[in-house]
Amino acid sequence: MTGGEQDRIQLGFAGMAGTICLRNLAPAEPVDQGEMRPDSVVLAFCCCPGPGDLLHALPDTMNTMTRRWLVLLLWCGAMVRIPAQEWTRFRGPNGSGLSAAKTIPTTWTEKDINWRAPLPGPGHSSPVVWGDRVFLTAGDAGSNQIWVLCLSASQGGILWQRAYPITPYHRNAANSVASGTPAVDEHRVYVAWNDAERLTLRALDHAGKPVWERDLGPFASQHGGGASPLVYGDEVVLAKEHDGESYLIAVDAATGATRWQTPRKTEETAYATPCVYEPKEGPAALVFASHAHGISGINPANGKVLWELTSAFDKRVVCSPIIAAGLVVAACGSGAGGNFVVAVRPGEAASGRPAALAYTVRRAAPYVPTSLCLGDLLFLWGDDGAVSCVQAATGDLKWQERVGKHFYSSPVCVDGRLFCVSTTGDVVVVRAGDHFELLATNALGEPAHSTPAVAAGRMFIHTTRHLISIGGARTTPAE
Repeated sequence: MTGGEQDRIQLGFAGMAGTICLRNLAPAEPVDQGEMRPDSVVLAFCCCPGPGDLLHALPDTMNTMTRRWLVLLLWCGAMVRIPAQEWTRFRGPNGSGLSAAKTIPTTWTEKDINWRAPLPGPGHSSPVVWGDRVFLTAGDAGSNQIWVLCLSASQGGILWQRAYPITPYHRNAANSVASGTPAVDEHRVYVAWNDAERLTLRALDHAGKPVWERDLGPFASQHGGGASPLVYGDEVVLAKEHDGESYLIAVDAATGATRWQTPRKTEETAYATPCVYEPKEGPAALVFASHAHGISGINPANGKVLWELTSAFDKRVVCSPIIAAGLVVAACGSGAGGNFVVAVRPGEAASGRPAALAYTVRRAAPYVPTSLCLGDLLFLWGDDGAVSCVQAATGDLKWQERVGKHFYSSPVCVDGRLFCVSTTGDVVVVRAGDHFELLATNALGEPAHSTPAVAAGRMFIHTTRHLISIGGARTTPAE
């Protein structure tokens, strides 16, 4: 390899990219210049690869010693860097709730908890994680303020917290003033909340310094707020679908300036966090769900509607859409029942093929918890504790069992196990398979409404008063 060449191995790990330059690599035996080309070798993994995965991914044209050196460097670099982007939004990668972590125990007791960090107030937001920093919100309706917090993922100490005043407003007794989950990228954390006067979208850097703030106008809802932002490329996307003038908005992540704004019809407030649908051909679509518009595929470049099935729902949408077997799965419902799940075949913008309903599930359907797909199996976790497993492509029932009484948390899947937290603070663990198996029920000792986050081999659970860390390598908590 000549000194002027820039042979690189480009790694892509679930949305992250790292580059290792080989210019100064000095293997034990000479590198044949004919074996290495300036072209990039792209290695893509959905989770942390093992040395064997890397070895097989490298070209056979490399000599043995070169391959071994690269495996060592790449694997060590991956082990250090991958956790930084594991859980950056509500329910982690594309809202799927999936984690490949191997260090989360099925059963635990208080002595197995890494740390339990007290928070300044209650809240229902889920944590998000970047590197060794965990971000979340807490709020207090009594003192009329909301906090944005950053904690050490390894130690549990609060690194910083910022308090913001809010004006009192009506909300459902089961809701909180801190229900929206933040989103995070390598530069900033983005948080949305509302009060009686406005919906606010704010960005802070990782050190807690304010970067920008947007006043998105009045927000009216029977049950209060809970919208969560999404980072897509260099945009921050948020749905303002409430009991008033509604719209979707994308702003510049660095400045907060509006990139596009798409008006929406007004029906009932929607709380779904969008996901991304990547077709084999054509542009990606941001997928939104609401009573007024059903399931919508929105062009992230300009906010234009690519496809839409407006007839999907006849009730409020609280849970978020997911991608399952090439379909979009979402649900609607109400406190009085009548919940149902729909699976929608996305439209095709290039050919003009419209979105179409693939199937509906009405029995024991969730209202608040978001569903989860693992392989060809779709898991529906009902608010009343009824858990169903159906074939993702067809909706055919595989099994259905009751595991508890009341859930607002959404399930996450870790190493083939479903974890979901009841409102009383019991973490129920079920095998994610085509046959039902209840593996464990672990008591947290306090209520919880939020969905767990999993990053760096640890699970983070936001209860009404604490952030709790479980699993991974044990460290000494900060005083």
